[in-house]
Amino acid sequence: MSTSAFGPSSPQGRLSRLEFKLATADLGNGVSTVSVAGEVDLATAPELKEALTEVVNNGARGVLVDLSNATFIDSTTLGVLMGAVKRLRPTGGELAIACNDPNIRKIFEITLLDRVFAIFDTPGAGIEHLQELGAATADVSPRG
Repeated sequence: MSTSAFGPSSPQGRLSRLEFKLATADLGNGVSTVSVAGEVDLATAPELKEALTEVVNNGARGVLVDLSNATFIDSTTLGVLMGAVKRLRPTGGELAIACNDPNIRKIFEITLLDRVFAIFDTPGAGIEHLQELGAATADVSPRG
């Protein structure tokens, strides 16, 4: 498993409301995670976009965006997530969301994007879904 992290952190290791952190992990078998903490908005969404582009370019077909530690998302964030979906779907890929914050989940519901993304309460449930999807896709792929 490889990981990388971007963004500032406080000396105490805790996030203030305005700090943003991002980490990616390649879990193997075409599944990757992009975890964010803090506010994901107009100022920080480009980092999220860059991370999503990187994991997709590196071969991820299942991507979990973990918003468990996000404190805020805006429409720019939603646009970045939709862009990643548009890159994944033509190759049979999927982007899933892990989020247990009712305020952030409500944003997905109000915009009807809960119909576009599979949304899970925990990262583990989302990863399991993507791994099952990958296994199912591998089972039906043509053999030479």
